[in-house]
Amino acid sequence: MTTLVVIAKECVPGRVKTRLNPPLSLEQAARVAAASLSDTLRAVASLPATRRILAFEGNLLPDGSEDYEVIPQSSGGLDMRLAAIFDLSSGPTVLIGMDTPQLTAEVLDPLFSDWPSDVDAWFGPANDGGFWVLGLAEPDGSLIRGVPMSQDDTGALQLRRLTDAGLRVRMLPELVDVDTIADAREVARQAPDGEFARTLRSVDAATEVSS
Repeated sequence: MTTLVVIAKECVPGRVKTRLNPPLSLEQAARVAAASLSDTLRAVASLPATRRILAFEGNLLPDGSEDYEVIPQSSGGLDMRLAAIFDLSSGPTVLIGMDTPQLTAEVLDPLFSDWPSDVDAWFGPANDGGFWVLGLAEPDGSLIRGVPMSQDDTGALQLRRLTDAGLRVRMLPELVDVDTIADAREVARQAPDGEFARTLRSVDAATEVSS
């Protein structure tokens, strides 16, 4: 009885993965972002979620989201938007982003089987100091609201917020979050057969030819 939430935005040039420019153009960065979202949705398609929510910013929905209940992201900073999502949910809820296309369903399987009675929250740190997954047995936006986002200590601060609230937290593996071109190439190395890796190789080749 677990809800899966994917938070994502429309992959419009100049609005997604801008830190990949340079060396990629803004258009190429948007293609890479779209491939990342596609791989993410494909990876979690087999999970037995009882409800699927796409918290989306934009207009053109991505392929693979047909089985999702689409809700617009609220206004405010990322902490406010994440908090609003958890406030709207009930029962065990797992939220992931679109920046870890190397994700596999096996990593998230424990969250979608019988939620352990001794776990209040699941937390997966990212290599950039943030986090790539947050699962709460009892969703509560106040556990996120006010946590500074997009900092190199965001993950540590969020984890402390959970433990200070008395939650029993189970950790998941650290994953590389695609921010920089070095991150992108490392993720493509880890998952070489995905759409993300194929798209990155394509745009990398095009960049080399034009340089």
